[in-house]
Amino acid sequence: MALIVQKYGGTSVGSIDRIRNVAARMIRTRDEGHQVVAVVSAMSGVTDGLIKMAREISSNPSERELDVLLATGEQQSIALVTMALQELGVDAVSITGRQAGIHTTGSHTRGRILNMNPALMHQFLNAGKTLVVAGFQGVTPDGMIHTLGRGGSDLTAIAVAASLKADVCQILTDVDGVYTCDPRIVKNARKLPEISYDEMLEMASSGSKVMQSRSVEFAKKFGVVFEVRSSLNDNPGTLVLEEHPHMENAVIRGVSIERSQARVTITGIPDTPGMSGRILGALAEAEINLDMIISNIAQHDGFARHSFTMPSCDLGKAQAALKPVLASLAPDAKIETEGGIAKLSAVGTGMRSHSGVAAIMFQALGAAGINIGMISTSEIKIAVTVDETQIEDAARAVHDAFGLDKMSA
Repeated sequence: MALIVQKYGGTSVGSIDRIRNVAARMIRTRDEGHQVVAVVSAMSGVTDGLIKMAREISSNPSERELDVLLATGEQQSIALVTMALQELGVDAVSITGRQAGIHTTGSHTRGRILNMNPALMHQFLNAGKTLVVAGFQGVTPDGMIHTLGRGGSDLTAIAVAASLKADVCQILTDVDGVYTCDPRIVKNARKLPEISYDEMLEMASSGSKVMQSRSVEFAKKFGVVFEVRSSLNDNPGTLVLEEHPHMENAVIRGVSIERSQARVTITGIPDTPGMSGRILGALAEAEINLDMIISNIAQHDGFARHSFTMPSCDLGKAQAALKPVLASLAPDAKIETEGGIAKLSAVGTGMRSHSGVAAIMFQALGAAGINIGMISTSEIKIAVTVDETQIEDAARAVHDAFGLDKMSA
């Protein structure tokens, strides 16, 4: 008998009929002789609706109270799924993040899992019960409700699987696996049977919406093999696991895009030790996640120039964080911003042992008439910024250039 953790996203529990479908799927797994623990998101649209109500009451609602409010979305779902299971004769029980022993740290609305105490979950499982756990939430050391940020239910599922030493973790969603690119953009994109943690992490952090990047990091750290598959059918999904030698046969595994990016460039910074640390430290304190970072020294005046990208929604917060630190460090510094850009990333572990990957990518973009902005590389990823209006054409051009529609990719 295996212990299986299944995570159901908001679309999977988006209506009463779909909740009944989730209950039936859990029962099929249980009838195969397995123990089942489900981690459930809020119903589709509920979290956005709660945020909207909060902002109608206050233009700047307390993040502590937002956590209290948003956690109710998942609690609604777990109660309904549990009722559906009970109606079908299953001895099921719902538990909140706190009851699941998920202890968190960090700022409200952006919590990080500190540790887990699965004692109550083990108690229920030993009693033969089927568990339905609220995703997206935990409890701080001083007992406050704490949410884990968007996509936090993925993180909950991986953490629950790790703490219970589950045999399988299934991330069940409205897509049936990880594709070489978003099939809504690239019509000939194909589903990957497997992908490494590192490749999945790069794709998640580069705009793929299949998995939250922190959950992939957690899975890699604790060795949780998980499968991304559809909750609406029984088709095989994509296994995410440790890299193995066969994976290097594919130079590029997939292409991902991230829209709504902005570039910030700071000029007129003295080239002295510690400047970069102070500037990036101010952004870190404001909890702004940077992506591409490029620094150089202008030969004609000796001043440094820093450029970095971030989500467009963080642009105002970044400017507010930078102005006071630049006023004290470099009064002549100037901040330039650019919106309307997007990021394109080509990802693959095979890149380590194959030369010329960047050349193929840049030639394909050039042939498609797409101009490149910033460039960032790692062992397994090449990322560029392009005009947001051209991002879909760019994705198709790079996908075709690497032949990702073919089974050998």
